[in-house]
Amino acid sequence: MNRLHRFGASCALTLAATFAFAPVPALADGDDTALTNLIALVSQRLALAEPVARWKWANHQPITDTPRENALLAEVEKRAAAANVDPAFARAFFQDQIDASKDVQNALFENWRHTQPPQGPAPDLATSTRPQLDKLTQSLMTGLVRVQPMRGADDCPSRVAQSLANWKALTRYDSAHSSALTRALGHVCETGGVGATG
Repeated sequence: MNRLHRFGASCALTLAATFAFAPVPALADGDDTALTNLIALVSQRLALAEPVARWKWANHQPITDTPRENALLAEVEKRAAAANVDPAFARAFFQDQIDASKDVQNALFENWRHTQPPQGPAPDLATSTRPQLDKLTQSLMTGLVRVQPMRGADDCPSRVAQSLANWKALTRYDSAHSSALTRALGHVCETGGVGATG
């Protein structure tokens, strides 16, 4: 399971980096490159939930950090306005990222309580993991700029669902984190949720 998770996370990181620096054309009907890019970045952010959880576990810190979460959401709204992204959309999207990450962290804590706690030193949150999260925040904001034109389309939920299914197949995504990844994409479309692919 851990080996599979590492493989999926490795694929996510590699592909996210590839998509992040690839030129993305304006979104056209049937062109879901921007969605794939966003899912790659969301997956990369979720992969950081494990080192965050390890640090919190080692330092006996709670998973929820309300002041930091509120500060991030306020900063996101400012960045969104500067990038011509609807601030309410950006706030809802990043709230989903926070909640999805906490879902993963809570699952890890529960597992560690009942099995074996993580071994070895935890990655430093301030100098290692948070700079990666901050960089991803900017990349995700760029991703929101690119998907914003399709948010109101009738087929938006089904396109998100199909792109997500393709992504999971491509990366052999860890099924244990599947529901968190779906939650993280819950407000990409104006109608909310991820539609059926059938």
